Amino acid sequence: MLVLSRKESQRIRLGDSIVITIVKLSGDKVRIGIDAPVDVLVLRDELEPREQPSARSLDAVPAATLDPPAPLRHSA
Repeated sequence: MLVLSRKESQRIRLGDSIVITIVKLSGDKVRIGIDAPVDVLVLRDELEPREQPSARSLDAVPAATLDPPAPLRHSA
């Protein structure tokens, strides 16, 4: 595991297409911003990714019972 110290507004680059920015430091909390391609799943560790139902199983489930996709939020 690589451990880095960063100050507010400093960035960390992962490969060519992912940038993590330290947005705000407040007490024992850090607010970060993540710029990543849309095909990269960014998920908090405590949230396990839900398996996508196969096309066959979608036929058996009424559309009204499926969870809508979560909207993306971007901060200014």
